[in-house]
Amino acid sequence: MTTNGMMTPAGRVAEFFDDANAAVDRLIELYDEAVDFLAGGFTEVITKGKPEGRYRAFYPEIRIVTTSYAVTDSRLSFGHVPVPGTYSTTVTRPRLFANYLRQQIALLIQNHGVSVQVGPSTTPMPVHFAMANDSAVTVPQEGAMEFTLRDVFDVPDLSTTHDDIVNGTGSTYPDGSLPLAPFTAQRVDYSLARLAHYTATAPDHFQNHVLFTNYQFYVEEFEAYARHVLADPDSGYTAFVAPGNVVITDPATPLGTPAKMPQMPTYHLKRADGSGITLVNIGVGPSNAKTATDHIAVLRPHAWLMVGHCAGLRNSQRLGDFVLAHAYLREDHVLDDDLPVWVPIPALAEIQIALENAVEEVTELSGYELKRIMRTGTVATIDNRNWELRDHSGPVQRLSQSRAVALDMESATIAANGFRFRVPYGTLLCVSDKPLHGELKLPGMASDFYKTQVARHLMIGVRAMERLREMPLERIHSRKLRSFEETAFL
Repeated sequence: MTTNGMMTPAGRVAEFFDDANAAVDRLIELYDEAVDFLAGGFTEVITKGKPEGRYRAFYPEIRIVTTSYAVTDSRLSFGHVPVPGTYSTTVTRPRLFANYLRQQIALLIQNHGVSVQVGPSTTPMPVHFAMANDSAVTVPQEGAMEFTLRDVFDVPDLSTTHDDIVNGTGSTYPDGSLPLAPFTAQRVDYSLARLAHYTATAPDHFQNHVLFTNYQFYVEEFEAYARHVLADPDSGYTAFVAPGNVVITDPATPLGTPAKMPQMPTYHLKRADGSGITLVNIGVGPSNAKTATDHIAVLRPHAWLMVGHCAGLRNSQRLGDFVLAHAYLREDHVLDDDLPVWVPIPALAEIQIALENAVEEVTELSGYELKRIMRTGTVATIDNRNWELRDHSGPVQRLSQSRAVALDMESATIAANGFRFRVPYGTLLCVSDKPLHGELKLPGMASDFYKTQVARHLMIGVRAMERLREMPLERIHSRKLRSFEETAFL
């Protein structure tokens, strides 16, 4: 359809649905139409050159209107809007998010007794994101073509690509509607593209339970565990995916080494329903931790945990001891503009119990004996890897006043972003050096520790995730992470 030089897909009107499955089917239909239209236009332009007009397609959207202060199940932290009004959200990749969308839409219909409205939004779909579904096509950068790309297609727009909703700094759309979901479609598309770049795996492979680590040793143990469970037809695990989207289902299949490793190598132990485990090696530093969690958050995982190495700060600790974080001292600074340092980052009981029970199961220690190898306490996260080389008096005093028992460079960042994005979080670290007591991490010093403890530590993380998988969704996504006015969608 062409109007005033603007070429758009055939006109569609919004329709009302009382069935979540039908609503998601329509979202998929509208999204596919928009993508196919832009893909066809892009092929036409590449072949024949700049057209007279411009191509534009729109994301689909979900919208509800409620006029009643409905009485909802107060135990639920999601699935309902707080006050009467009009609520909306744009949607991208509805096939990828189909199960999530069905669940969230069904709860809205059930809790408010209203139909949901599905139709085209007024938010243009950038051609870069439309073409991202086709790995064989790359949209060239500005200046690489004989005409300006943005004269013909819509391109990513920062005015709709931001974290205002989750940060609580912007909660009303230009048309007066309130957010129905924590992220706009463009924000989701941006992160899906970044995930593919940083991890070298497609977003489709990510599972609902995510482990973060800062050492390659954990990756090797994760692969060994994956091969073990793939050999067991009753394990429920169906495939193992490595960077480059290499998929193996036969435990004997070699993976090989990618020609170029990504910045954050990521591995997925998959289950058919997405309830498997993803392991991300974020490397060292709070910036990487923030980057990874910024983008994984749009996939709405059910939990993420940090399982990495740390510096033990107490003389009573030994190399190889575990630290279960119940508080965080944030000296990483990367989230200061998004989440002020005065915001407390609480420990989540469901996560803490799952981790402690997993430690007991794997180590076969319990009760008072467990204290021999594990401490619960404050974990401090710092942004200076070589802090030991500076004057100790200031940092050590703060660490002591905070009651910190461990220091690392990622955990508080991951926990704080979990809090910000309403993703249940937790931390279990392993002491690999004790800088305040002269036991520095140097080559060869910790070789025995690495060999004996890494496998146990990784397995504790896996067991904790498997315990969390058994919990009802409404229990793990508790009200502790929700603010005064929350989106209905998780």
